[in-house]
Amino acid sequence: AQIAAKNHTNGSLNPHAQYQTPRTVEDILAAPLIAEPLTRMMCSPIGDGAAAVVITTAEKARQLTAKPVFVKASVLGSSEEHGPDAPGIVEKVAQKAYAMAGIGPDELDVVEVHDATAPAELFVYEELGLCPAGEGGKLVTEGATALGGRIPVNPSGGLLAKGHPVGATGVAQIAEIFWQLRGEAQKRQVAGARIGLTENGGGVLGGENAAAAIHIFSV
Repeated sequence: AQIAAKNHTNGSLNPHAQYQTPRTVEDILAAPLIAEPLTRMMCSPIGDGAAAVVITTAEKARQLTAKPVFVKASVLGSSEEHGPDAPGIVEKVAQKAYAMAGIGPDELDVVEVHDATAPAELFVYEELGLCPAGEGGKLVTEGATALGGRIPVNPSGGLLAKGHPVGATGVAQIAEIFWQLRGEAQKRQVAGARIGLTENGGGVLGGENAAAAIHIFSV
């Protein structure tokens, strides 16, 4: 409920969001139950939407804009059957992305994740290494993932508030990080953001995403 309240409140600052009304924890818990313990406001809406990116060489980007954003890592992975103690697909793809970018999770300034439901965001905190296993809830209660916190997650409002247009969702996450790193996110701007990450997933296999994509960007 705290994650959903955070994301709906962030969505109220985003003119591109499907839902733009700030919500409290009490609002979230009072919403109709969808599948216990999830209420409607803990679940992302499916809606229409579009997003696009322009990709070019670093040299050309510098010619086109004074504020280019660079792709430091782009990793796609597919899940497979594994034991309960083995790393899941998001964790494995994240480790490859951090190695490709030459950074660690402690160097991230802003993150957009696939919060199809509020608990999904909680799990991803730990899978991305934003905190040790079992401490995702602590990040939320301490306000670390809120705007103004140590590592803001889903300043766009995430899928819960920005919406989930499915095919456009991953690129929409990238657009948000692009705006954040250029200092163009207006009321939801993360101060001083220089490195951002997106995590997107699809399908289900063995209780986790069948595929996961992680991108890391910097200025």
